[in-house]
Amino acid sequence: MVEDTVRVAIVGAGANTRLRHIPGFREIDGVEIVGVVNQTQESTARAAQELSIPKQYPDWQALVSDDDVDAVMIGTWPNLHCEITCAALEAGKHVLTEARMARNASEAHAMLKAAQAHPDLVAQIVPSPFGLEHESRMRQLIEDGFIGDLREMVVVGAADAFWDYTKPLHWRQDAEISGYNTLTLGIMHETAMRWTSPTTRVFAQATTFEPKRPSKVGTDILDVTVPDSLQVLTELSDGARGLYHFSGIDLFGPGHQIHLYGTRGTIKAKFNDGEQIFVGHAGDDDMTLLRVPKEQLGGWRVEAEFIGAIRGTEPVRLTDFESGVRYMEFTEAVHRSIQTNAPVNLPLA
Repeated sequence: MVEDTVRVAIVGAGANTRLRHIPGFREIDGVEIVGVVNQTQESTARAAQELSIPKQYPDWQALVSDDDVDAVMIGTWPNLHCEITCAALEAGKHVLTEARMARNASEAHAMLKAAQAHPDLVAQIVPSPFGLEHESRMRQLIEDGFIGDLREMVVVGAADAFWDYTKPLHWRQDAEISGYNTLTLGIMHETAMRWTSPTTRVFAQATTFEPKRPSKVGTDILDVTVPDSLQVLTELSDGARGLYHFSGIDLFGPGHQIHLYGTRGTIKAKFNDGEQIFVGHAGDDDMTLLRVPKEQLGGWRVEAEFIGAIRGTEPVRLTDFESGVRYMEFTEAVHRSIQTNAPVNLPLA
């Protein structure tokens, strides 16, 4: 069967778009990447040439209003996700936006409202890549009661990406661009959401050990407006408790991990050198590496899922806008707790 052609245009051909999205779309029959726009005319022309994309646009507004475009892939920084998403949906375009969903919960809700106003259009967020390989097996273990009732969850994202304060300010350290998310909190919480009950309460503290950074342009010294150290205590709807530790300044830190401690067993997911799942059950001498046959492993299929949803052959599972709003509310609740030095309940009022 010949599939209807889906014409995709790119807003923001950054690293992840080049690494994953463009190759992913080009592997799908009947999908054409028809246009691109970047921050400047020069970078747009360069991207079009390097990526063999036929059409260039003067700005993103021209791209989303082009009748020859069926779907828009948004690869910009988070500060533009809401505005471009809402405009694209209003223009009748399907939308795949890079994570994180937006800068704050208000923008995320505006995006969800726009998607709900156009139920015939697909609205999808690029999911957290953590846990994709073992997603099916993890769900099966949890549903089969391997760990019993969850008691405690530990979520860690601690490394040294921002340890060297002589390096220029990164966009993830600029709240105007990045929003309320701190380090990799949102992407790790999104993964944890797939395996646990909803979070109902957070209590957080944070600090910035290196509050100044040089600018990438010129000689200015800029303020770091996103913390480089974060700790969060949480409560879940099933009564379990969570502990989050995030840092950008930990030399030889533990990297990215999620631990689930239950009444019958423990699961530890580690995402540092590939993806490894360790399991231990009551009565075991030690934890063992979970071995899943290669043919049963999952993986990255974001672009295929997006096109499949457009063609009506599958739903969006990872990640729909409703799920995005939940992790955006979580990251904002953490921000509010830091600001007020008080617990914050979820969902947000």
